[in-house]
Amino acid sequence: MAEDLYVPSHDAALKRLRWRCRRGTRELDRMLGGFLESSFLTLKLDQQYAFERLLECEDDSLWDWLSGLKDPADGALREVVEKIRTQSYA
Repeated sequence: MAEDLYVPSHDAALKRLRWRCRRGTRELDRMLGGFLESSFLTLKLDQQYAFERLLECEDDSLWDWLSGLKDPADGALREVVEKIRTQSYA
């Protein structure tokens, strides 16, 4: 666990990511926030970095990717997007 970027004891880092998952649309908030809470800590370190980079993207690109309309050109982002798509956020 020492090599993980985020572990449960790093509350400040997780709070910062929770804030960045808030996008202003219910759907994106639910998908990104739900993935953060359910799966982020199980990701490999490079996937955690990719998730952070994903949060830097524009909302319209995020929506296109997460809804399956398009795929990101970046392979690392595409891998994380595919993981998010497989989750249920009802």
